[in-house]
Amino acid sequence: MDLARALLFHTREYAGLAAELTAATGCVRGELEQRLFPDGERYLRVLSPVRDRDAIILCGTTSDAATLDLFDLACGLVKEGARSLTMVVPFLGYSTMERQVKSGEVVVAKTRARLLSAIPSAPNGNRIALLDLHADGVAYYFEGGLVPIHLYAKTVVLKAIAQLGGGETFAVGSVDAGRAKWVESLANDLGVAASFILKRRKSARETEVVALSHAVGGARVVIYDDMVRTGGSLLGAARAYLDAGAKDVAAVCTHGVFPEDSLKRLKDSGLITRIISTNSHPGAAAAPGAAGFLDVWSCAPVLVDFLRTLSA
Repeated sequence: MDLARALLFHTREYAGLAAELTAATGCVRGELEQRLFPDGERYLRVLSPVRDRDAIILCGTTSDAATLDLFDLACGLVKEGARSLTMVVPFLGYSTMERQVKSGEVVVAKTRARLLSAIPSAPNGNRIALLDLHADGVAYYFEGGLVPIHLYAKTVVLKAIAQLGGGETFAVGSVDAGRAKWVESLANDLGVAASFILKRRKSARETEVVALSHAVGGARVVIYDDMVRTGGSLLGAARAYLDAGAKDVAAVCTHGVFPEDSLKRLKDSGLITRIISTNSHPGAAAAPGAAGFLDVWSCAPVLVDFLRTLSA
């Protein structure tokens, strides 16, 4: 891929991140005409000539509408003659329904992956880059000629954790044992201890912490979670670490969704001193009540490094 000739298109939610990518890679910003008809139907027109050029789309599947925007635009670019199609998806939604628990449940993460897999193939192929998936196996839901690539924001996350550690003795914590391997890897790279929470479910709505894998008395704990939505799990983990004697608790996440007043609830709890999130989801930058509590770091360096590998 010749990045200097590649066209980068984006959905409205990702305009800021798109500006960072074009500035760092030299890609040309693709132009679109978009509007809604009175009945809500979408109008979309590709204005930039794309024939025989590599096309990149920056879009997160933050909602079904956003997913359809990605699907429609991708189909349009291939129809207009794009040489290759690269979908850069910093946030892949549908993690709540990424597997079947009860008989009859629809695995929406898989059906949406099948939808994107149905995009016609450009002559030089289609690929989709996904950042810090909630479950690695989701990448295998994509079918046919669509090539999934799982990117990791580890370089950004490590810097964020180190900053929140503040040069003191600290441990990297988790919200549960499910992220143990990832948290252990982060702790090893930083040369600090990892501490995992072990939970037991008491009822459908209530869990209790039964053990910590590493003593945290007197130490700062920086919790890493790939995604924070309402923050219930994060608050439960913070409370457990504080009850175990931690000096204080901060948190780092890749995907800060923060719907409604969830960020304010986290701040008002008094359990967490500070949160750092990347801008992989537009909710992080738009969340109310963030001043002095939430810092948003860009995931652009990870995406830029990926795009540069395509031109190597």
